[in-house]
Amino acid sequence: MLDIIATASAAVLATPVAGLLGYRQLKRTVNARRLRITTPNGIDESGFVRIGGIDQWISIRGEDRGNPVLLEILGGPGASNLVFLPRTRPWERHFTIVRWDMRGAGHTFAATGPAGQGELSLEQLHRDALEVTRHVRARLGVAKVLLVANSFGTVLGLRLARNHPELYSGYVGTDQNVIAGGREHSAHDALVARLRAAGRKRELAAVTAMGAGQAVPSAEQLSEYIKIILTTDPLSYDTMKTVVIRSLWFSPLHTLRGLRAYLKAMTFSQPLALEAMAIDEWADGTAFQLPFFVFQGARDVLTPPEPAKRFFDDVTAPVKDFALIQDASHFASFRHPDRFLDLMLTKVRPAITGEPLAR
Repeated sequence: MLDIIATASAAVLATPVAGLLGYRQLKRTVNARRLRITTPNGIDESGFVRIGGIDQWISIRGEDRGNPVLLEILGGPGASNLVFLPRTRPWERHFTIVRWDMRGAGHTFAATGPAGQGELSLEQLHRDALEVTRHVRARLGVAKVLLVANSFGTVLGLRLARNHPELYSGYVGTDQNVIAGGREHSAHDALVARLRAAGRKRELAAVTAMGAGQAVPSAEQLSEYIKIILTTDPLSYDTMKTVVIRSLWFSPLHTLRGLRAYLKAMTFSQPLALEAMAIDEWADGTAFQLPFFVFQGARDVLTPPEPAKRFFDDVTAPVKDFALIQDASHFASFRHPDRFLDLMLTKVRPAITGEPLAR
């Protein structure tokens, strides 16, 4: 995934055409205007907070402080959901959304670079997330927050939801990553089939040499593996170009220098993905003491819906629901933010508030 973003973004960044940059600035201005929150009880604040011994960027936005508080756990690793703000702006009418650039990601990485990130491990991210949660609860005066995790962030999200139901009102996973200690091969098997059908011998040889994608020897090879998965599926590749890269390029919160830092952060954080591959979600536990939801892209080839549904079926929770987002691959919630919001309003919000649906 990083290679796809980097290749396309680098091509754009290396083309200092006045017309292109002028159009970018126009779109950024329009997006910035769209992000303004002017409601009397709204909130729009962002800045660095001391978390885990380093300064980490936290954004809190919403049109009504009385709405449920939602904490996003970003994907990547090393990405930042701040680039998707214009696409998810309607969510802020119904939720107060906390977006956290964790260590090794986004503005947190850009501020001090690799030397300022401290320990980069899943255990440290878990400690940071708990500290962020406590900060948000105190800042907004709420007892619990709703966890919404996407892609790589679901690895951390599942652990938080499993171990700390006293802090969270519910869990929502999208692009849900289900790691099974090397037993899950759905994405790999589908990739091999696509490569054979297309006669792509070079990529097939590379993928075959990596096995089932569970024991690749380096972060670089894992990145190449993910790149092959996404570029050999038309819907996934289109989503990368039209949703992810466009969101990056037209983000009103990121300068050109900021975009370069964004890409460097993903490179820096790649070892986290290798560390995560040793996890076995079933062994860690399928009992959750809070409402549990999974909303998956129906055509996701990176984190396929089938293993996510198998894990969901084994989960015990006070309330649980699973839904497919049609015409969506990976990044389902960002390709179709309206459909994702509808699921949040019809399934999640009533479950965590005890109130009937009110739009």
